[in-house]
Amino acid sequence: MKIGLDVMGGDFAPGAAIGGAILAQRELPSENRIVLIGPADVVGDHLKSAGSSPELFDIVDAREVIGMGEHPTKALTRKPASTISVGFNMLKHRQIDAFASAGNSGAMLVGSIFSINNIQGIIRPATPAFLPQENGGLSILIDVGTNPDARPDVMQQFALLGSLYAQQVLKVSKPRVGLLNIGEEEEKGNITAQAVHHLLKGSGDVNFIGNIEGRDILKNKADVIVCDGFTGNILLKSLESMYRIMAKRNLTDDYFARFNYENYGGTPILGVNGIVIMGHGISNDIAIKNMILMGRDIHESHLISKIKHSLLTSAAITASVSALQI
Repeated sequence: MKIGLDVMGGDFAPGAAIGGAILAQRELPSENRIVLIGPADVVGDHLKSAGSSPELFDIVDAREVIGMGEHPTKALTRKPASTISVGFNMLKHRQIDAFASAGNSGAMLVGSIFSINNIQGIIRPATPAFLPQENGGLSILIDVGTNPDARPDVMQQFALLGSLYAQQVLKVSKPRVGLLNIGEEEEKGNITAQAVHHLLKGSGDVNFIGNIEGRDILKNKADVIVCDGFTGNILLKSLESMYRIMAKRNLTDDYFARFNYENYGGTPILGVNGIVIMGHGISNDIAIKNMILMGRDIHESHLISKIKHSLLTSAAITASVSALQI
């Protein structure tokens, strides 16, 4: 397989990106190639300075960069030679099997939707985050920002996407799906939460266990925790902030160390017709390495084809999509 990496994405590019690629290359089998997308001379110089050979990588020359503060849609249109635009063009034409960047997250999302498109039947793509559990496992929180105003039928698909990721990539045999709410009772929450509960309770597509409260998100109550992107983003950033405060004050241990974003590298955009991974803007070489390895794991799990198959066989999802088309 080939994994494309935007070497100019992130606050510490290109050094961190190329350093991460070198670390990942050492762990990948020889048949896997990392494709470094960026100014070829810059890439070559950094590889040589790091003591690595350019021959170990494929290098694709891309001279333009989409800055963190640029408008995603306008930048993708105006900068067809940018690293992100070139990466998506390669992914669209199957020249690479996955594309990763720690650059402009808006451009990554827009590029995913308009370049490789949503999987047929998916209303809106979603981005998950990974929460360390007290028992040593991981739970998926979905969505964490892509859909701040998600409708109930969209959140029903979050449950399916998260469940398939947990099953195929994290190897959880029967993922437990919980709905983040202000109480465990079925009638709790706002109108959207109640509607999502009703949809998931009546669906046979996921193993729905009901509502879970905020105090239970780290207690291994669910393998997949469903929420709208507004709630998920606030929750995720609150946990990240708490971790940083604890680390700064040396109040950490093996468990709390697992909240470090470096461990996960990035987050996949689920529901699009290809493997796209967004990294944190402050990603260092370890985070970049893990972002590349995540792309490898998703590719080997055949997640995209599993999502397509599930949509074809899902009566509940098909019904909601048909209603939208009408």
